[in-house]
Amino acid sequence: MTGLWDVLVGPFAEFAFMRRALVATLALAVSAAPLGVFLTLRRMSLLGDALTHAVLPGVAVGFMLFGLSLPAMALGGVVAGLLVAAMAGVVSRATALKEDASLAAMYLLALAVGVTLISRQGSQLDLLHILFGSALGVDEQGLLLVAGVASVSVLTLATCYRGFVLETFDPMFLAAASASASSRPWLWQQIFLMLVVVNLVAGFQTLGTMMAVGLMMLPAVSARLWHESLAAQLVNASVQAALASVAGLLISYHLDTPSGPTIIVCAGALYVTSLLISPGGWLPQILKRPHRVA
Repeated sequence: MTGLWDVLVGPFAEFAFMRRALVATLALAVSAAPLGVFLTLRRMSLLGDALTHAVLPGVAVGFMLFGLSLPAMALGGVVAGLLVAAMAGVVSRATALKEDASLAAMYLLALAVGVTLISRQGSQLDLLHILFGSALGVDEQGLLLVAGVASVSVLTLATCYRGFVLETFDPMFLAAASASASSRPWLWQQIFLMLVVVNLVAGFQTLGTMMAVGLMMLPAVSARLWHESLAAQLVNASVQAALASVAGLLISYHLDTPSGPTIIVCAGALYVTSLLISPGGWLPQILKRPHRVA
């Protein structure tokens, strides 16, 4: 029993940096994973990946001007992410390109520009830190940022839940039921995109800009295999993200592996498990098939 305690609880009880990392990743699990569920339901799963790369130039500009200043890099990331999303919408409306195509082109350009700026201004270590994060290196300032974003995100999601659901499943009804039918659906979409961007920016401190979307999308995709109810999917996604966070931090501590990628690998393991044994997974589908009688 003592050995099990030392493995599972000891690192968090003994080290403050492990406790900070745990609180930060659990806060992200509660706030980011439910947004991933809405993204999958909207058939916008790749939007999170696009936006997480799109924030990189803003993070790079903040880094160039103020060094490893978390508020500066976070503000730059939010501005860059929203700007890229807005530009993709403008391009899709003004040209023959669909929004997903214009967004893909812009996020690739943003990723290249961000990596170039950071590489010219900082060291290889700075680049790796920004791209892949360090959950075990979260300080009090970073913890306050993540906790603040998570709190605002959860409260906003609860307040706007009905609007998000209607905008996801029946935007035509939402437009017809709104007093200002031409603007209200657009408003819900912009609020939702803002939540996605700020959660990705909060996640870059712990998971890096390349890994932050993993904690948002992998648990959300897995949750859809377990439940048809939206409420159950939201809870399941947060629980899976929390389990992946705890397991990833412990594995990272004991095996001395990068914390951010290890957390995402754990989320991937839960996803593969869901693919195999969940009600919507491979094994139950095989068992449901009628067996031919020879």
